[in-house]
Amino acid sequence: MTSQDTLTPHDGTLRVLSTSDLAGIDISLADVVDTVEGAYRTLHAGQSDNPRKLTVKPQDGHSVSYAMLGRDGTRNVVAIKTSYKHGLDKGRDEQHYYTALTLYDDVTGLPVAMMDCSRIGSLRTPAVSALIARECARPGARSALVIGTGTQGRLALPFLVTTLPDLERLMVFGTHPEGIAAVREQLRTHFPDRDVEIVTDLRAAASDADVIVATAGAHTPAAVESTWLAPGALSILVGHGLAPSTLHRADRVIATSEAQMNVTGTDMADAEGKLPAVDTEFPPVIAGITAGRHSAKERIFAYNSGLVVTDIALGHRFAQLALAQDLGTEVPLWQ
Repeated sequence: MTSQDTLTPHDGTLRVLSTSDLAGIDISLADVVDTVEGAYRTLHAGQSDNPRKLTVKPQDGHSVSYAMLGRDGTRNVVAIKTSYKHGLDKGRDEQHYYTALTLYDDVTGLPVAMMDCSRIGSLRTPAVSALIARECARPGARSALVIGTGTQGRLALPFLVTTLPDLERLMVFGTHPEGIAAVREQLRTHFPDRDVEIVTDLRAAASDADVIVATAGAHTPAAVESTWLAPGALSILVGHGLAPSTLHRADRVIATSEAQMNVTGTDMADAEGKLPAVDTEFPPVIAGITAGRHSAKERIFAYNSGLVVTDIALGHRFAQLALAQDLGTEVPLWQ
């Protein structure tokens, strides 16, 4: 079955799925994790294509935009994702962010849908972090710390508990009261019997954490140093909140994509502007070809930059669910 089987015959129109269309779709965290994991396995098997992303950023750094093209070999879907963020030099409330994903069926050659990609990104990124934690956390990991309470921070703990159900101590460090409240609400929504500990002493919390997921924005005061980390700690960088020392002094470095880390991770460079080579990328780890860690005491740094093949897989899953409910608007784009 191709993705086009659920669509009406193509007549020059494009199915557009808005933010509100996608917001009402019910999807479990386990479904998201399985979909994202499958995308990584397909990529490692050589059945998908995930070229390096293109980046445009003005000299003053007030905005950044990305373009990502990819192909999912399992679903036979080609997609283009665009991402544009404006106001990086301003506070969170003054920033603008727009991202879109357009899917095409590579069997029929017809469009599947174009959709707002914000919810997809808010799900797939913490799902990837949770998969990294599952594969790379030290044996018997019991504590997790999330730094940041924005879009990525709010679902980080529910996903971590999904892949590491034995976690006992769940901590969050944030500077926005509404974000902290949202983190607590999301955890209770998915795990009603769990609660989050709000920490203010970042150094003490980091030294107690087996897993740290840093999702904060660029203006965060948080900067966990390598000397704060306990033996065996896993530090996952999504946004900001980790000092460069956690990367440069790590016993093992893992990246979802080394090429993308070299493009988007320049703020973690050393005094000479260099980033260390990674020990392994994540696709062979999740495929079971390469070990996530070699010893319980290794301090591991993982860079989660997100791969477009995961957006494609999850976007296609959302398109299937949306089309089954006849959601979206047909736009006569090619008429």
